[in-house]
Amino acid sequence: MKTIGIGEIQRNTSILGNLSESVEIVDKRQKKTVAVVYPVRTQSIVKRLAGKYRSFAKNKSPNLKEAKETAMTAAMEEKFGRAG
Repeated sequence: MKTIGIGEIQRNTSILGNLSESVEIVDKRQKKTVAVVYPVRTQSIVKRLAGKYRSFAKNKSPNLKEAKETAMTAAMEEKFGRAG
């Protein structure tokens, strides 16, 4: 964990945008820890969890509305049979 003063963050705010490890923000006058900032994970957890089964996914469409409509149609066909 790195330690950074409040003044350094005020001069260079891009420090917070490019975090790779946790940072402790310290008030150097009072010698107190003000906050601890952790980096945001930008990698999708789905890709890490899917592993070797990722290629078996049937619907690879990122469109959520289309995926919901397809799932609803399949559920209705299963429940009521195919109409038309």
